[in-house]
Amino acid sequence: MRFLTNPSTDPWYNMSFDEYCLEQYPSDDNFFYLWRNRPSVIIGFNQNAFAEVNLGYLDAHGIALARRVTGGGAVYHDLQNLNYTLIGRDVSPEPVVRALRSLGVRAELTGRNDIYVEGRKVSGYARRVWRDRQIIHGTLMYDVDLETLARALDVPGSKFAAKGVASVRSRVANLKDYLPQFASLDALQAALQEILAAGEGELPFGWERLEAVLRLSKEKFSTWEWIYGQSREADLVRSGKLPCGTVEVRLGLDRGRLGSIAFGGDFLGALPAGELARQLAGLRFERGVLRGALESAGVDRYFDGTGAEELLALIFGA
Repeated sequence: MRFLTNPSTDPWYNMSFDEYCLEQYPSDDNFFYLWRNRPSVIIGFNQNAFAEVNLGYLDAHGIALARRVTGGGAVYHDLQNLNYTLIGRDVSPEPVVRALRSLGVRAELTGRNDIYVEGRKVSGYARRVWRDRQIIHGTLMYDVDLETLARALDVPGSKFAAKGVASVRSRVANLKDYLPQFASLDALQAALQEILAAGEGELPFGWERLEAVLRLSKEKFSTWEWIYGQSREADLVRSGKLPCGTVEVRLGLDRGRLGSIAFGGDFLGALPAGELARQLAGLRFERGVLRGALESAGVDRYFDGTGAEELLALIFGA
């Protein structure tokens, strides 16, 4: 199978590369490429970012958030995870499974778009159809930081009542445990590249196409509207101790905005918190936007001795 080369580790660019190759790259034959992302969480097309991802943890650790063009659940990527993409007519992840088996890994496909080894998940993949073509892309966890993976996808206060697709937590494993003959992911990637290509050559891409992918990344895949604004409905509950007392916040989110917000608890304040809630309803669920609204309203009038940053930390589950 012929292949493209994509050395980028930028998650928004790489999501753009996938869409561009599916919809615009001229090839009548099936092709593939292997690629990686810097630390990032990639959510499915139908998911709610706020219900699926620990956004406070991502912000604190410099982990990017991106949304892909396919469905399925949220996944964590880092530079010790190898991604594969196959595009064409009637494509399947089976070549990847056969390649792993040829390297001595007892890999098998499961019914829920996963690849398992000895009962542990090492890969998840997703599919999208566009006209007469399909894309399948997925992960191959080689030596992923599993603690970071768990923390990034552990959402504080989520009821997991989001409309759309909720991520399924599975027992996961790294392929490094099953491939002692490889000293690094670079070595494994080279071996998989050779097996999947089976002697066929690289496809051209060119600067014009690279620039088109970059434009798509800037205009779509890295924007708030795409990453957060696509989010379906979800309900979140946050609670914590603030200087005013115990506060519980109930959030109703839709398309990245606060459809509703309600405060409860044993806190003290000069003015009813419901008045503040009415001022926040309808705003983007974005830290900078809410910070401005809270500072203008005067948070300490509703929550004694409490500042905007303290209430923001509670709202965003920091």
